Amino acid sequence: MLTLPPPHTLIAFEAAARHGSFLRAGEELCITPSAVSHRIKALEDWLGQALFLRINRRIELTRAGAAYLAEIQPALQRVDAASRQLRRQAGHTLRISVAPAFGAKWLVGRLAGYQQTHPALEFTLSASTRLDPMLDGSADLGLRYGRPPWPGLSAFKLSDETVAPLCTPALAARLTTPADLAHTRLLRHPLLRWQPWFAAAGLDWPEPDSGAEFDDAMMMLEAAAAGTGVALSVGLLARSYLAAGTLVAPFDIAVPGQGFYAVLPPAAAGQAWIRDFVRWLQQQVRAPQAG
Repeated sequence: MLTLPPPHTLIAFEAAARHGSFLRAGEELCITPSAVSHRIKALEDWLGQALFLRINRRIELTRAGAAYLAEIQPALQRVDAASRQLRRQAGHTLRISVAPAFGAKWLVGRLAGYQQTHPALEFTLSASTRLDPMLDGSADLGLRYGRPPWPGLSAFKLSDETVAPLCTPALAARLTTPADLAHTRLLRHPLLRWQPWFAAAGLDWPEPDSGAEFDDAMMMLEAAAAGTGVALSVGLLARSYLAAGTLVAPFDIAVPGQGFYAVLPPAAAGQAWIRDFVRWLQQQVRAPQAG
């Protein structure tokens, strides 16, 4: 009889060791860094050995952890490869790498509709904002916010986006003019800059360098909906909040943003069944109910 630790703890350990980061491992596994830490702690308790040294905000493999990784990583990779091969024999598996906010607020709720007409198609989803998964062959398709070209990849536009401030109705009631934002907490995201919007609103203000900054747009919108401050957002991600009334646009001023794109490596771009899925995504974005 095999005596194995829980598989989810092994997967979390391998991902954290490969990335050297609980945060990156969590993005790959679509769980929080705290959940990654708990799973690794459970594995360490099961083994009776520390696998990582936790130094301030960094992690390093212990000698035991490095030796354990060298043994289990090839085995996990063989299990993964064998499983993928069997699934592909039964039908196509589309590996999608999606920015977390786009996946949670827009994509996930629509996949069931596509599978109704393509029952042999399976999806695997991983969360990332980087281009690496398409470049290293671990994803067939990426969904990203930005502006091509991206060397070595094909990009198919899903939407052009505009950017505007959003906040709770209660906070909006206290904002009479854009200049009132000087007394309001502004939420920041590295891909959404405030300065172009300031200029469109007639404000000669620099880019804010203080206040809460988020690397995930969904977390920023949730913070805005909780009343933490005013967030800049692209329209596609905010539609559900606007429809529910939890967020409103305090000013009728928007500026051009970038766009959402389906990003494919060359091998995937040549597959008709993947291009069919991209066309379906484009139709879904244009549909009146998209949000």
